[in-house]
Amino acid sequence: MLILEGLARHYGDRRAVDSVSLSIPRGQFVGVIGRSGAGKSTLLRMINRLAEPTGGRILFEGLDVTALRGRDLRRWRARCAMIFQQFHLVGRLDVLSNVLMGRLSEVPRHRSLLKLWSERERALALAALDEFGMGDFAGHRADQLSGGQQQRVAIARAMMQAPDLILADEPVASLDPRNTRIVMDALAEANRRHGLTVLCNLHSLDLARGYCDRLVGLADGRLVFDGAPADLTEAVARQLYGLEAGEVLDAPEPMRPQAYPAALVA
Repeated sequence: MLILEGLARHYGDRRAVDSVSLSIPRGQFVGVIGRSGAGKSTLLRMINRLAEPTGGRILFEGLDVTALRGRDLRRWRARCAMIFQQFHLVGRLDVLSNVLMGRLSEVPRHRSLLKLWSERERALALAALDEFGMGDFAGHRADQLSGGQQQRVAIARAMMQAPDLILADEPVASLDPRNTRIVMDALAEANRRHGLTVLCNLHSLDLARGYCDRLVGLADGRLVFDGAPADLTEAVARQLYGLEAGEVLDAPEPMRPQAYPAALVA
């Protein structure tokens, strides 16, 4: 169980996140929705401790995440994998090497610098790539891949951390519709197959309704909705999105996640 108790982040007089309290059971796929600037990214970055809370607490299965320092904080970040909009791959390295970087918290620094990965680690990385349809690209440079392919490599790298949580910060914001669906299917597969808790920031209400078990809506840093996708009313959507509400409310029928095809390499 992930518990947020009055979590807050202030920048001077601006309240990016304003006393958010949530309880998220293990294995739930949660969509964090709201317009740009609502506090979605700040919320996820605080859970990973990339941003320090101004107030409140983060608890995970009895562990006080807000109190962690040093090695204990590094271990938490390994358990709480982040996936970003811009992928954060090393373009000049091959795909397999990028995925193996998910093991950096578990191996001595000299081994990672010299690329002295064990056969078991290489096998785990190849299996992670295969799971998301990227096994055939293991030897390709990361900067030769499409955006959707790079994001799937980033998800495979996150899986190498053996995480308990995946925090995905607008993972499909820069992708076309086809690759958007491929990447969202990959996240849904990680959630279903491994029982991982997934918190995914999404601007698109269409995607959130199609893929998530639960939606958490933020407006001006405040929690204004917490419930099932079917319970999100037009009035709440307008509170969340303001003048942008017409765009998200007029979206086509939500896409439904499908079992991830292992041979998919587009």
